[in-house]
Amino acid sequence: MLSGLPGVGKTTLARRLAAALEAVHIRIDSIEHALRSAGSRVDSEGYLVAYAIAEDNLRIGRTVVADCVNPWPATRSEWSAVAERAVVRAISVEVVCTDVDEHRRRVESRISDIAGHHLPTWADVIERDYRPWDSNRLVVDTALLSVQQSVQKILSAISA
Repeated sequence: MLSGLPGVGKTTLARRLAAALEAVHIRIDSIEHALRSAGSRVDSEGYLVAYAIAEDNLRIGRTVVADCVNPWPATRSEWSAVAERAVVRAISVEVVCTDVDEHRRRVESRISDIAGHHLPTWADVIERDYRPWDSNRLVVDTALLSVQQSVQKILSAISA
């Protein structure tokens, strides 16, 4: 489970990690955008769909890489509950970018890779209700580590 504010590098890491693990990549942005495109008002529905898809895949032996902001203790604990129901180990990863100028540059220079998807502005990112973690997780700082180093750090945690 990769979590963190928009623009820290979650999707880049999730794609590389999913490829390295031959895993299913579940991206909340894609799910929520599809729901909105179908005319739905989206609150928690994207996460609920993602939990169900993840659990289905975990139950058939697939590795899943979840890619989401995951801003609250409730969403974080639900990902853990999905893993518990599927009887698999979950690894929580908080992706951060401690260089504020770099984080802002990334947010302001991103181009959406989902047709019609509107990316958050820097103001949206800094005003987001992202609550501090109260549980164990691996922290990956993309201001300090390259993409490859970040992926390797996660892979090492998985192997441990």
